[in-house]
Amino acid sequence: MIPTLVICFVLLLLLGMPISMLLAVTTAVTLLLHTSTPLTILVQQLFNALDNSVLLAIPFFILAGGIMTEGAIAKRLIDIMNLLVGRFRGGAAMASVVACVFFAALSGSSPATVVAIGSIMMPALIKAGYGKKFTTGLITSAGSLGIVIPPSIPMILYCLVMNVSVAELFMAGILPGILIGSVFLGYTYVLARKHNWRTVQSYSMKDAGRIIKDGLWGLMLPVIVLGGIYTGAFTPTEAAAVSVVYAIFVEFLIYKDMTLKGLYKVTKDSAVLSACLLFILSCAMTFVWLLTAEELPIQVADFVIGMVDSWWMFMLLVAVLFLLMGTVMDDVSAMIILSPLFVDTLDRFGIDLVHYGIVMVLVIEFGFLTPPFGLNLFVTMGLTKDPLTDIAKAVTPFLLLLVACVLLVTFIPQISLFLPELFLR
Repeated sequence: MIPTLVICFVLLLLLGMPISMLLAVTTAVTLLLHTSTPLTILVQQLFNALDNSVLLAIPFFILAGGIMTEGAIAKRLIDIMNLLVGRFRGGAAMASVVACVFFAALSGSSPATVVAIGSIMMPALIKAGYGKKFTTGLITSAGSLGIVIPPSIPMILYCLVMNVSVAELFMAGILPGILIGSVFLGYTYVLARKHNWRTVQSYSMKDAGRIIKDGLWGLMLPVIVLGGIYTGAFTPTEAAAVSVVYAIFVEFLIYKDMTLKGLYKVTKDSAVLSACLLFILSCAMTFVWLLTAEELPIQVADFVIGMVDSWWMFMLLVAVLFLLMGTVMDDVSAMIILSPLFVDTLDRFGIDLVHYGIVMVLVIEFGFLTPPFGLNLFVTMGLTKDPLTDIAKAVTPFLLLLVACVLLVTFIPQISLFLPELFLR
């Protein structure tokens, strides 16, 4: 069975078949050739995979992120960050990083963060003399925090395939996200001192009060959503619905910057993206069902334990494997497919599933910034009209910083587990 599964998977991958159909066809071929199970089971499994209320959070968070990207919340957040840190050396660039962190806590999407913050801050930073290469690399990289700072769509997908608490994984992402943001801020400050980047901007008390008043509506969203989840006021799915209602309320009744036409466009785009993600997830869960039914995770665990004798070496090899898989498919799909294979191995090494999930999300973040499937690179191409190679070069220094952060989080589990253990366990 395993040779058939591997050959079919690799062959279809090389032929360029979409990942969702690849998984479904591989599952069907394996069942047909090696089992007596009727293929109608595939239809049942496709529906069973989507029979989970937590999945409703995905279209809601995507829609909320789209509304905030299309509307004025991102601009109001940037105004507040400029007010807070804009006076420091390199303050405009530092404000961009902090704005990415806060918008990530609103949208849960890395590309949405790059679009929302980059479309406003990239021209402003270049005009202020920060340099196009640095500006491009900074916004593209800081925007990747959208999948690390909760709420995060890849985190929800991981929780579904690995049966992990969404609230715990959300909380586990806070400190790693702050760590990466802080490292980016430190790097920005060092370069600002070296190149004497400074944007002098003063605010009157009246202007400062207006900026805080306007931006407070955007800042309250992560407080409401995450606070509601952690206090038990509502589930992650209900929190996602609340974020949509709140975003519509703020954009239409407070800022009044969104039209019904804009809402229709955002809703249509969000529906298409949600359908694509959910279909991929459904096919992946059917594939995972086949692997589990044939006890493949146990066989993988026996093989890995025989080859590797330490948990840290296993984590390092898995991270490398994911990065290699990211050269032939997007990293989110790789996580959904590969993670269930290592369930028994993780259990034998005593690796916490929440810690492992955060490491996987950080590896996905890395994949968002590297060719050929680096989604953030393509989003930035659309904003700047620059070649992919130029954007990849601009991101390289930030990738090195990200590698250091990934290693810290991987080999110091308490960075990700401290908050869940303190509040939820």
